[in-house]
Amino acid sequence: MYGNNLIVNVPEDAVVNINYVVLKEGVTIDDVAERVAYLCEHVKTYHSDTGFYGGFVALNTGGVSLEGSTAGQTTEHPLKNREVLIITFWRSLEDHEESHRSEGFNKLFKELTELAESTYEVVYQMLWQGKAYDPEMAKKAREAKESHCSSC
Repeated sequence: MYGNNLIVNVPEDAVVNINYVVLKEGVTIDDVAERVAYLCEHVKTYHSDTGFYGGFVALNTGGVSLEGSTAGQTTEHPLKNREVLIITFWRSLEDHEESHRSEGFNKLFKELTELAESTYEVVYQMLWQGKAYDPEMAKKAREAKESHCSSC
């Protein structure tokens, strides 16, 4: 819908920032899409050479994985279609913070937050990343695991 390319070559020691944006009641993704696009384009344009590796934006669809959750049997998340995650990858927290100090960024971020009930950004250290095996490699990996790992 808004792009289909995953970010490649994010270093293993990247800093991951996740900005949780909870939209006000009645605000839709269509209302915020242009504002998010301008904000992301600004960061990409002005910070690709100052520590920004890439990022993506995701909308909470309301689905809850019962197989991957331990918080009860909820089948729909209460922030369905109201929570937007802006996930960015950086060389360091300092590079990220510097990117947010510009007048251009602050203007665009303010325009986004006018549609938000709340925002908060949490910083993570990358611990693991990997892409799926192609079908041939997946078959080989299963065969190797089954023949060499009896407790797996």
